[in-house]
Amino acid sequence: MFQQKIYQPAQGISMGSLNSSLTAEIFLQNYEDANIKHLLDMKNIALYVRYADDTLVIYDTTKINLHTINTYINKIHNNIKLNPTYEDLTITRTHTRLEVDIYRKPTTTDTTINFLSNHPI
Repeated sequence: MFQQKIYQPAQGISMGSLNSSLTAEIFLQNYEDANIKHLLDMKNIALYVRYADDTLVIYDTTKINLHTINTYINKIHNNIKLNPTYEDLTITRTHTRLEVDIYRKPTTTDTTINFLSNHPI
């Protein structure tokens, strides 16, 4: 319920329900094991990590490209779409260190949450 109006999802589990995060995590781990793991095993991508709904994929552009990865992932399941943001990493290597510089997108910190929303105090 939001602003006295009840919303019902067309499919899946309601956001905020007690089981939604666990069910989503189980589904995504199975999805990744069945469809993404072989890309890592074949060394097409070097790193695939996910935190909630953000995914970091590091790949070698001489072996695979972003379009191929995006097309493959978007064809696996109708309700999962990858919306890539391409970032170049600046990597500097010396004899003793490896420095990686990553672009950080700006964030908004002046967002407030309505007290009546379904968030813990």
